[in-house]
Amino acid sequence: MNKIVTHFGIKSWNEDDRPREKLLLKGKSVLSDAELIAILIGSGSRNETAVDLSRTILKSVDNHLHDLGRLNVSDLKKFKGIGEAKAIAIIAALELGKRRKDASVKERKTVNSSSSVFDLLQPLLGDLPHEEFWAVYLNNSNKVLELQQLSKGGITGTIVDIRLTMKRAIQLGAVGIILAHNHPSGTLKPSMADKQLTKKMATAGESLDIKVLDHLIITEKAYFSFADEQLL
Repeated sequence: MNKIVTHFGIKSWNEDDRPREKLLLKGKSVLSDAELIAILIGSGSRNETAVDLSRTILKSVDNHLHDLGRLNVSDLKKFKGIGEAKAIAIIAALELGKRRKDASVKERKTVNSSSSVFDLLQPLLGDLPHEEFWAVYLNNSNKVLELQQLSKGGITGTIVDIRLTMKRAIQLGAVGIILAHNHPSGTLKPSMADKQLTKKMATAGESLDIKVLDHLIITEKAYFSFADEQLL
């Protein structure tokens, strides 16, 4: 005799186990990642509850929310029960979480070491699939006047306009600049182009009394500092 498997939806669960009700009764902190995602997608498929489907999605990225944030709409739609609207909801929620983290990091406006610059910029650059080049403009107390994206490129490189970088420094009244870009490949070794650009930027700054204090290469979990390695 074949075994009959009966599938029950979330509404048939004990109230304590329903993600929405659980959040209302016990607070958001007690919910698992899968339960939070289940609230976003609302329903699962014919064979999985929303929570089970969320667990399946998380398992595909080894339960790392950071890696989940890298998935696009097409990636998420590969899971049965996830259509375009649900995929967009997941992506939007993760992006909001990232922006919230960015906002809290940016409140720390003074940088005094390469590690503090890494903390400031890693949320912006650490997990990008393409290369971006940024500048941190500082006053004479090392307080951040502005973070500015100088350029956005492909997987292997980007182009930076030195004149526009210095023009913005003058407009802000900056006395120092910290350069930073990410390496999507994960390598921390500076290329010859990285070294040449750093030298050109430092030379341009000298004539304007604007000091290039550092240049960081940023990856997901680590960084390389030109200043720490005495390359400036």
